[in-house]
This record gives sequence, structure tokens and C-alpha cells, in this order.
Amino acid sequence: MTDITEQIANIQKEIRETPYHKGTEHHIGMLRARIARLKDKVIDSESKKGGGGGGGYAVKKQGDATIVLVGPPSVGKSTLINSLTNANSKIAPYAFTTVTVIPGMMEYQNARIQILDVPGLIEGAEEGKGRGREVISVIRGCDLLLLISEPGKEKAFDSILAALERNGIRVNKQKPNIHVIKKIDGGINIYSNLNQELSKDTIKAVANEMGIKNADIKIKQKVSVDDLIDVFSKNRVYTQALFVLNKSEQQRKIAKENYMYISAQTGKGVDLLLEEVWKRLDFINVYLVKRDEEPSNNAPIVVKKNITLKEISEKIGEGFAEKIDHAVIWGQGSKFAGQEVSLNTKAVNGMQVRFVN
Repeated sequence: MTDITEQIANIQKEIRETPYHKGTEHHIGMLRARIARLKDKVIDSESKKGGGGGGGYAVKKQGDATIVLVGPPSVGKSTLINSLTNANSKIAPYAFTTVTVIPGMMEYQNARIQILDVPGLIEGAEEGKGRGREVISVIRGCDLLLLISEPGKEKAFDSILAALERNGIRVNKQKPNIHVIKKIDGGINIYSNLNQELSKDTIKAVANEMGIKNADIKIKQKVSVDDLIDVFSKNRVYTQALFVLNKSEQQRKIAKENYMYISAQTGKGVDLLLEEVWKRLDFINVYLVKRDEEPSNNAPIVVKKNITLKEISEKIGEGFAEKIDHAVIWGQGSKFAGQEVSLNTKAVNGMQVRFVN
């Protein structure tokens, strides 16, 4: 690992010493891709440790979604998870109380949401300080991040985001609109209807450096070298996050900073936070209706928005989807009670569904 660190440092030095202009764009693009490939090796190594008993955290994902609480030490993460779930995370007025992952399960609007309290993420996390590598490994597998600090310590968010960015975790960002269709041979072909600032030679060089030798690359936006690297890398993770300031009696959300203000100890603002969590997870409730039953909300199933009824049927049980050919719906999304619809119909929140063979 030290050898890789030295290689990265040497390449970074070369980039700093190389003036950037059109003539050096190709070379610098290759160097930056080489750094990304080396960092991917580090991430791969740490991921294997995390899953194989080599010092990382092996946390089994349970429930409908997993949320990780991330923040500097002693900002109230343990208090929050204890108030929301059945966890028993130790609380004390000093740093580094949490020394391992504490899982808890929260039930909210029929969903079972796993919440993980991890050790405080501090500066230098990816170098192993404060068990940061293990924390980052857990973050990579979550569905939503709650970045938590307290009033007066808002700058902690900047250092956390920088650490996550360096480790291939993109927070509240969309994946670049670049599609890579790999082939057996034929080299690399670039397709784009836009005039790109990067030359095709540079795009091909970055792809090659990232291990892509034969592919059709379709680019549907203006792209930078960073965009290309993010798409070509196998270790990029895109996740949603909420920024929470705990230990605050203010119940407000400032649009400019996008902070949620709560007090985990008194419960103020927590309801608003949970509403926002639900929105970010993109969950809806659909209610299953058995053949001989009247429509009701007795059998809820929690699914993601934009899911089709066919996809829901595939979740119900092995072989169930093969036995049905249409559905009957009531309530939200129906034009009238008992409407027959195809399985390609998209579910909406509050819809009542009976599957029919």
C-alpha cells in the first residue's frame, strides 16, 4: 500500500509541474486517470478487508434501506440513533465513544430502515485515522447518508465531503450521462452530438488508462476528465445525503445551506428530518389485496417510486410473477374503483393492488 501511495504522490507532483494547455491536455488526462486507477486498487483492497475479517466492518444490510450517520466525534449521533431505533449506542460527553458500528432498526411509514452509527469521521480518515477506512467502507454500501454536526461546527461537513470525494463517493451528484458499451474487439469509438472541449484522443487515452480497450462510448453532455474517470471507474458510488445540525432548538431548514436543524435529545425537528429521509429514499406504500378480500390498507409493501406492478409481483415470492397476467387497482392511480390494468403500469403511493392470473 505504501508503494501505491508513493506512486500517487509522484504522479501528483508531475501534474503540478506540468503547465496545462491544449498540448498537455492528453498527457495530464492520462496521469489523472492513472491516479484514479491506483486509488481504485486501494479501495478494492480495503473493501476486501471490510468483508473478510481483515479489520473492517462486516455489517449485513437488513430492512428496506440502510442509513449511515456520519460526523465528527461527540455531535450526538448515538443520541439520535437511540431515539429512533432499538439500538443501544453508548453515550458519553467525550470523543470516540462509538468504537464499532452500532446497528438499529427504525420503523417508519411501514418501512423497516436500518440505521448505522459509526465512529466519528475525522481528518485523515482514508489514511486510517479514527478507523476512518472502515467507516468509509460502510458508507459505500448505504442508501442514504445523514451528515451530522452541530451549530458552530459546520466546517466539519467540508472535511467529510472532501474525504468522501477522495474515496470515490459522490454526494448529492448525478452520474455523468456517459454510456460505455464494451465489446470483444474493435477498439474505442466515441459518439457525441456535442462539441466537446476534450479531444477524442484524450477521451480514448483516459479510457485506456482506466482499463477500457474495446468499447462504444456515447457521450450525451459536455464532459471533463473527472467526468470520464468517474464513469470509467468501477468504484464510484453516488449517494444522497442530508446535512443535519444537532443540539439545536431551531426547527428550520435554511434553503441556502440546506441544513436540517434538530435536537436529538428533546426530539425537536426530528419529525421534519424523518419526512425528508422518506423523500430522499424515494419510497412509496402499495397495498396488496387478496383475491377474496375487499380493498384495504392492511397489507402494505414498501417499494421505490417508478416501479411497475410486474416488478412488484416479482418481489412477492418465487414463481408468483409467472402465475399472473394483469392486475386490478383501487385508490390512488386508478381512474375508477376496480380498474383492470397491465403489469407495465407504474405503482403510485397509496395504490391498492390485486394480482390476477
